[in-house]
Amino acid sequence: MTQAQQTTTADVAQDVTHPHTAAIIARQNDAFRTSIAACPKSPEVPPGKLVMTAGVAAQSDAFRATLIGALIAFDAFDADSDPYGLHEMGVLEIEGERVWFKFDLYDENFEYGAEAPTDPTRTRRVLTLLFPSEY
Repeated sequence: MTQAQQTTTADVAQDVTHPHTAAIIARQNDAFRTSIAACPKSPEVPPGKLVMTAGVAAQSDAFRATLIGALIAFDAFDADSDPYGLHEMGVLEIEGERVWFKFDLYDENFEYGAEAPTDPTRTRRVLTLLFPSEY
């Protein structure tokens, strides 16, 4: 096998489509998403922040509370909506409205894409809640 054919551990850790890497990211995304309302956070929860678009933020307190509850409980990932197994996007139905959630992974300063997406000490998550019309 030539050097070009060999896959290194670092290469796998960078390839989010690799099943091993995708499984790590999915576990971290799930830990963040399901603990969004927890205070304080467990040490196993990777750092990040929850944001919402202006349209979602303008909804009633009850709507947003129901949305957060549905976000925490969500487990309907499938091959169509989650082809790489990252658990990075989902669709929720709240009071007849579709709401999307989407994870993006950034560096420690939230400036650039994550260089080490499986390393929670070097990666920050942003979980965005938005209406499809705001995409």
